[in-house]
Amino acid sequence: MPDPITVVGLGADGWNGLSTPARTAIEQADILLGSPRQLALIPERDVLQVPWPSPLSEALPRLLEEHRGRRICVLASGDPTFHGIGTTLVRLLGADAVRVIPQSSSVSLACARLGWAQDQVQVVSLVTNPVERLHPHLQPGRRVLILSRGAQTPAEVADLLVARGYGSSEFTVLEQLGGPAERVRTTNATDWSDDVAPLNVIAVLCPPDAPVLSTAPGLPDDAYENDGQLTKREVRAVTLSRLAPVPGQLLWDIGGGAGSIAIEWSRHHPSCRAIAVERDPDRAKRLERNVAALGAAVETVEGAAPAALDGLESPDAIFIGGGATAAGMFDACWNALRPGGRLVANGVTLETESLIAQWYKAVGGDLIRLDVQRASAIGTMTGWRPAMPVTIWSVTK
Repeated sequence: MPDPITVVGLGADGWNGLSTPARTAIEQADILLGSPRQLALIPERDVLQVPWPSPLSEALPRLLEEHRGRRICVLASGDPTFHGIGTTLVRLLGADAVRVIPQSSSVSLACARLGWAQDQVQVVSLVTNPVERLHPHLQPGRRVLILSRGAQTPAEVADLLVARGYGSSEFTVLEQLGGPAERVRTTNATDWSDDVAPLNVIAVLCPPDAPVLSTAPGLPDDAYENDGQLTKREVRAVTLSRLAPVPGQLLWDIGGGAGSIAIEWSRHHPSCRAIAVERDPDRAKRLERNVAALGAAVETVEGAAPAALDGLESPDAIFIGGGATAAGMFDACWNALRPGGRLVANGVTLETESLIAQWYKAVGGDLIRLDVQRASAIGTMTGWRPAMPVTIWSVTK
């Protein structure tokens, strides 16, 4: 068996902060892989040093194959299995082929400086994600640690906080943690304007009286830009309870409209993902704006289902909210669904209800009709105005 690839975590203090096993792994390597900044932290020696190419995800398998049979040491930041290259290598090669020597993570160092309990902190990585992914984690009184992409990230985060109504949040930027140039500065998001080193972490303490935009199903309808093609709040909450979001799973939202089902599925947990299929170009663009505004992990596919479903990653749950009467729609969705997956279809027309009834008879499941009435002004008084009833069919494959 070839020697496992060794992944060594580095702090901002570089070589001086490494343990004896970490130094030995570096000294015995035939090749060192890492970012230019990481490679510069290692004392000069007669060994091949290879900076990471860009984009790394595409080049990594080729790079490992090119140096197969040599003792490879990969340099990483902090704890390599915490949002790091260590996890990527284990996924590619298997746990037995990778040996990880961790250093203190930037999160553990930041919590030590701030006196925060790590188990009470929400960690969000913006290294590869857009800044909008912060939205679901901004809640009154929450402590959030943000892993930065670079020197520009603190200003982007501060701008988002101000726009969201969280400008009074306690805003701390921690640079070069654990190194000789370490610096910690605290202000509020509204007042932040300083220059920052590329290696930084951002800590946000949200104010207790900040606006609430819950991650529970059923956001207010006005949270979404829409043209009326929107699964309304009460129906949305019931629909999502039937879809049963599970961390790490993927949803297909067919006939995405404003994207409310896909967005609230993905806001349930940071690892939930969704693909929203929408045939109307204007609605698809509007859907993408809602995704950004609410910080959801949703991919938009513009096209008409079921043809647009070809080649998509197999889902764990499917919602049919539009286009149910298209030829072959239910067959395509049922065949694509993983075993144990959930299929939910909503209908307001007789034609869609007829199809739902046929599938309910064939494969079973749960069938309900939801009637919602809202209080509304009638002259100088108040009365109930009914919305169109919605038939909801849900089934587990």
